[in-house]
Amino acid sequence: MKRKAWLVLLLVLPVLAAPQSLLQRAQKVFAPLPVRMDERGKTPRPALIDLGRRLFYEKQLSLNNTMSCNSCHDLRNGFGADGRPTSPGAVSGRGTRNAPSVYNAALHFWQFWDGRSATVETQAGAPMTNPVEMALPDGFEVEKRLLAIPDYVKRFALAFPEDEHPVRWTHAMEAIGAFERGLVTPAPFDRYLEGDETALDSRQLKGLDLFLRVGCAECHHGATLGGNELRQIGRKEAFPSQDRGRFLATHLAVDDGVFKVPSLRNVCETGPYYHNGQVRKLEEAVSLMGRHECGQQLSPQEVSELCDFLTGLTGEIPKDYVSPP
Repeated sequence: MKRKAWLVLLLVLPVLAAPQSLLQRAQKVFAPLPVRMDERGKTPRPALIDLGRRLFYEKQLSLNNTMSCNSCHDLRNGFGADGRPTSPGAVSGRGTRNAPSVYNAALHFWQFWDGRSATVETQAGAPMTNPVEMALPDGFEVEKRLLAIPDYVKRFALAFPEDEHPVRWTHAMEAIGAFERGLVTPAPFDRYLEGDETALDSRQLKGLDLFLRVGCAECHHGATLGGNELRQIGRKEAFPSQDRGRFLATHLAVDDGVFKVPSLRNVCETGPYYHNGQVRKLEEAVSLMGRHECGQQLSPQEVSELCDFLTGLTGEIPKDYVSPP
């Protein structure tokens, strides 16, 4: 080989061999949260968001006026969850699945643990007519109750000025969804992904490196570190449950035991964990996931390091935005 060619090769090799920084590796897998999560790039009208906020806190949308969306998804105290394995309903009984956080949920590819709704708008109407949750008989009863409240009649007209009959169940769902699209909790991890390498401390960075090395990011990736895949959750002996997951929505054998991969945003504050809330401690949840999903027998130190990283995902609640009306 000619001397000049050798010189070029020697100059290029160090560039080709240069290892990627931890930040560069993370930026390939994750993304910072957006300011809002508006559907199809639309910015909703303030009147629509205000209506959705009021409906989120409205207890008259339950059979006995005792439950609102916020009852199971506490926006101020639980990062959009309620801290219980499963939640009580308006009348009697309890749900069979853990109430997940609604913060950042509009970025998920699917809603509900079984992914039966595609958007927060379509999801918003289901609890109102669920016999165990808010227990109203149907959407007509939702509209009847809202029409009986003059303030809501005015607010629906402001939010949907193009509709001659604006008080509709579908409009209520749209308004709640518009409000939920503003439920964003930026965290130190977002600042890190945007280039501020001091946003995470040394323990969190060590945990992030481990998170990437052991394969956690295969399921927990994107802006929400989850919420964008449906997977069978471990072996049945590891996660005993009578719940058949997505199968109950699709009746397809391939969906038996399949659930949405949960987001890890604010995970340190939203226990208990898994679809039935059976695991109370984050360390136990991390250990179980490592063993049964990643095939990794994590040491106590590794579990601790991963949990250190997860603390960097705890965001800031937009207190003014979620203040009750």
